[in-house]
Amino acid sequence: MEVKRVDRSQMSYEQFIEEHWKPGIPLVFTDASKVWKANGTFSPDWFRAHYGDRRTVVNGTTYTMSELMDLVEGKDTSRPVPYPCKYHIPTQLPEVLPMLTPLGLNYAKPNWLESPWFARGQWGGAIELFIGGPGGKFPYIHLDYYHLSAWINQLYGNKEFTVWPRGQEKYLYPDPNDPWKSSLPDFEHVDLDKYPLYKHATPIKFVVGAGETLFIPFGIWHTAKSLEPTISVAFDLLNGHNFPLFLKDVWDFRRDNKLKAMAHTGYAMMAGAVCKVGDLFGKQREGTRR
Repeated sequence: MEVKRVDRSQMSYEQFIEEHWKPGIPLVFTDASKVWKANGTFSPDWFRAHYGDRRTVVNGTTYTMSELMDLVEGKDTSRPVPYPCKYHIPTQLPEVLPMLTPLGLNYAKPNWLESPWFARGQWGGAIELFIGGPGGKFPYIHLDYYHLSAWINQLYGNKEFTVWPRGQEKYLYPDPNDPWKSSLPDFEHVDLDKYPLYKHATPIKFVVGAGETLFIPFGIWHTAKSLEPTISVAFDLLNGHNFPLFLKDVWDFRRDNKLKAMAHTGYAMMAGAVCKVGDLFGKQREGTRR
């Protein structure tokens, strides 16, 4: 599997669907986020100036935006840089939502998570601002919950991603208690005596820079590491293509309580049916997510 880099002039929406969305192959768009006002605007200084006192909680500790930016830029060396630092944009930074339109970049569509039928947070969908410092990395290899596809828009700094093609689950030793995460403690230094199957894995590393967008299809194991101070915006994608697996997850995550599982799955089925009908009539959902 190759992770290609293309600009908008090289990839029509129809090509994207056939060559990447349907077969599940990641792709880096070099300029898709140029349609956003946030592109070229978001920076540590910009957030300090506009939202310096906006707070979020990381690993049980509350930080202001200014405190986080000082930590990731090395202006404050009195304590460790926390990771991952994130803000749920619709509730914690709603003022920046107009700077992220069209949210789907004219490629991530149709997106049923834009519909009010799918309540935010309940299904795993979110629009999040991620802030990272040099060396900050996701603590484990993982799949995204609910079989959602991820769109990661790098708006400041460079971040290194590693992905594994679909079908390599057994090489990555999924955690028996959480099969969405790998048990490997450090994939860059794997003890092959303890994890012998990993020798068959084929990790693919690449860097996503400021202004670039990474599409990670559902079912792709991945992880990331900031190479310098970074700011990115990530959101999820759901539609008829991944809905069957999404629906299965809705049930599985609640199967210990069958009544609750039936209620949530039934509601999701109804919401999906409404969205499917909407797609047939060309319903526009862009910008409705809250």
